[in-house]
Amino acid sequence: MESADNGTGSTGTEAARTRPGAAVRAEGFGVKGPRGWAFRGVDVEAAPGSLVAVAGPSGSGRTCLLLALSGRMKPAEGYAEVGGVRLPRRMAAVRRFSALAHVPGVSDLDPAFTVAEHLREAALLRRRFGGSPLALLRPRAGRAAENRRRVAAALEAAGLDPETLPKGERTSVRDLERLEALRLSVALALVGEPRLLAVDDTDLKLNDAEEAAAWSMLRAVADGGVTVLAVCTEVPDEADVVIRTTAAGPAAAAGGGSGDGDGGTGRDGGTGRDGGDSGRKARGPGGTRDSGGEDRAAEPARDAGETPRDAGDTAQDAGKTAQDAGDAGRDAAGSGDDTDDEKGAADAFAETGRA
Repeated sequence: MESADNGTGSTGTEAARTRPGAAVRAEGFGVKGPRGWAFRGVDVEAAPGSLVAVAGPSGSGRTCLLLALSGRMKPAEGYAEVGGVRLPRRMAAVRRFSALAHVPGVSDLDPAFTVAEHLREAALLRRRFGGSPLALLRPRAGRAAENRRRVAAALEAAGLDPETLPKGERTSVRDLERLEALRLSVALALVGEPRLLAVDDTDLKLNDAEEAAAWSMLRAVADGGVTVLAVCTEVPDEADVVIRTTAAGPAAAAGGGSGDGDGGTGRDGGTGRDGGDSGRKARGPGGTRDSGGEDRAAEPARDAGETPRDAGDTAQDAGKTAQDAGDAGRDAAGSGDDTDDEKGAADAFAETGRA
């Protein structure tokens, strides 16, 4: 595809090269959530314009690492610096020069939108939230030309030509192939001309040829000066740095970076802690365990201790009928039977109305 001219005689790729990517450095980096550690102990050092592969099985904290290094998730331990900006102290500053692509639940494409609508929305959002306030004072024709330049450069970098789609720019996202949707998501992220691009699930549901094309695209983006963090299952040959996350423990990394899971915790790293809580709930003084973790045998025992006294009072009351006295005697006998806990508990629950 031919390079898009930005109106100043330089191409979109050349303009991208003038924007240095963001160097990434982290030591002992980790994120902890309500259920335990998502990941911890990650060490990485990547130069500007590097293609960094975050490789590991699903559930090993890959997406959390991606979000943390792009300033969208607060770390709990360790040190990280992205583009010379310290995390977590200046997370907002990192967000301003980073962009997300293809992150489920965060940067999803709207299946009802067309390609043109997505591109137009991305350009408007960049101008509204990412551009300089002085840019709003420029003539409308100048702003429109700038939007067209950015969109053309982003499409070129992502390798997406709308003219090749079934309905051109009017093609809905739901009608795109998997690789085409990935290219569109990357293009939308590049409209803002970020220094750091984070891409999730890069090789998900792609065949070998599509996977090779996807990595070739990200390699070209990195060669254009943008540092790329890409989540994957298999490490590509194009990667400069590899961070390995695993739910089983530390893993070595290639290309100068290293990463790990939390000694077998992964995303659901709180299982050990939760299990301890459940054990504490299941144990009660003098009681037995049940599936709900409550000591239900303790209350029947207390109720059973009160019932004999009630039966004695009933026997002393001459005004009671023989049937009432017999019922009270049966209650006293059932409650005082220490050899049958289950029957005693059932009678006590029936007496107190808890059954």
